Amino acid sequence: MLINPVYVESTVVLTVVLCVHMAVWNQHSWCSIALVVQAFYVQHKWDHLLRSGGAVFQFRPAANSGIVPASMVMPLLGLALREKCSASGNVYFERFSMVITITGMMLALFLSLIALGITRPVPTNTCVIAGMAGSAILYTTKQTLTVSEVIEVLEVLLIFVYLSLIVLYLLPRCFTPGEALLIVGGISFIVNQLIKRSLNLAEVKGDPVNYFLPVVVVGSLLLGVFFALLFCFMESETWGSSLFFHLMTAVLGLGILLPWLSLFIGRHPIMWLLDFVMLNDRRLCLLAYWLFLAAVASCVVLHQNYQRQLGSKKHQASTVVRKYFHLIVVATYIPGLIYDRQLLHVASVGCLAVFLFLEYVRYFRIRPLGQLLRQLLTLFLDERDSGPLILTHIYLLLGMSLPIWLFPGPCAPKGILPEAGGLVPYAGVLAVGVGDTVASVFGSTMGEIRWPGTKKTMEGTATSVFAQIIAVAMFLIFDGSINLNSTYSWIVGSISLVAMLEAYTSQIDNLLLPLYLFILLLI
Repeated sequence: MLINPVYVESTVVLTVVLCVHMAVWNQHSWCSIALVVQAFYVQHKWDHLLRSGGAVFQFRPAANSGIVPASMVMPLLGLALREKCSASGNVYFERFSMVITITGMMLALFLSLIALGITRPVPTNTCVIAGMAGSAILYTTKQTLTVSEVIEVLEVLLIFVYLSLIVLYLLPRCFTPGEALLIVGGISFIVNQLIKRSLNLAEVKGDPVNYFLPVVVVGSLLLGVFFALLFCFMESETWGSSLFFHLMTAVLGLGILLPWLSLFIGRHPIMWLLDFVMLNDRRLCLLAYWLFLAAVASCVVLHQNYQRQLGSKKHQASTVVRKYFHLIVVATYIPGLIYDRQLLHVASVGCLAVFLFLEYVRYFRIRPLGQLLRQLLTLFLDERDSGPLILTHIYLLLGMSLPIWLFPGPCAPKGILPEAGGLVPYAGVLAVGVGDTVASVFGSTMGEIRWPGTKKTMEGTATSVFAQIIAVAMFLIFDGSINLNSTYSWIVGSISLVAMLEAYTSQIDNLLLPLYLFILLLI
């Protein structure tokens, strides 16, 4: 019997929603159930629009819309964070988590309205279900948020609308609707938070490390949008345009972003960074080790391109070769997670800035490296890189880093969460570095029994779960701060659920899987 993968994917997401609901059990968790039901109905409308070519923008082909898994990430993340902050008595971050939950729900409802508005004939039943879910969410918003918090949600929604129009117009075929919701929604929230904190510097508090990511995201966004619009009217491959690109990048970084960052940390960022890196010998050793691994990754890229020159020009890197980079990233992140998470946080943000800058250089063909990067990275393209951008390596970095960046430090006594929460920073390593890698390698080389309706194999999924359980045991041995107590069954169940999501989703698994495992381990 042929099984629609969307049904299984939605069932897994619904199971995660019910798990969070049972742990939290409040008004917002009931709204999350209503949201996932309406998202299931709306996804069918989006999928029909994509198949018929009726969508307004060009989305990534060979994938469903992904509305169900993407719609639930921010609401579930806010619910899980609120539960931890409430238990620790941190009222400020408890309210902040509620804003995350409602913002995610509003963004998902907005995307649903777009689908319903352009579908012909008008889907009456889906409109009724979406209207009921929307009414419940609006009523809950009125009951639980203050006026200033509602305004904050509306600000994010406004930024999301304009940013979506720009991104989807300039970057066709790069995202599915669900991926656009997840990525552009997250960026919109970060932009709004940075603007809000910039206007209220007297209230700025917390670890200076946490301000690097918002500044890098906003700076990269400004740089990308500015040059994407500029190069619509002028040639980008000339030496003059390339010189202007590098000059404006320096002006943005040194003249705007560094002074902006200094307002938050109270010192010159470069001097603060030097003191931070040279705090002890362990940090210098970690940096040297990471530079060595970066050199190894570069050698792999050069070697694979040399092999292509010797063979066929149409040769593409195999799944096993691409997973070499997953292993290198795992070797990068595990020592940082065990010995110095703050340094890993800052280093991963810096790596994100470098990756985005190099992708701009490749995309715009900026001299002298633009054309060379195009030639080197073409070898590693897969079916998900169907648009003008190559985002696979950036998604891998985000998947490994998001659990570290999202870790609720102010709500964790001594920076450590109890029971399964101790594995929260390792969610990216488990889901992407270990699980996805093992599933792909074993599934493509030894898998024979396929999951109904997909190309993924049962052997790959089973070995993925087994490998992640072994990885958890290794983390327990080497990281003394983890104390799981009696939560082993919950951890195994969470890993199994995320492995099933990996088997059936057509979305970017490097981005989606760590977030769902993060949520399950956090509650």
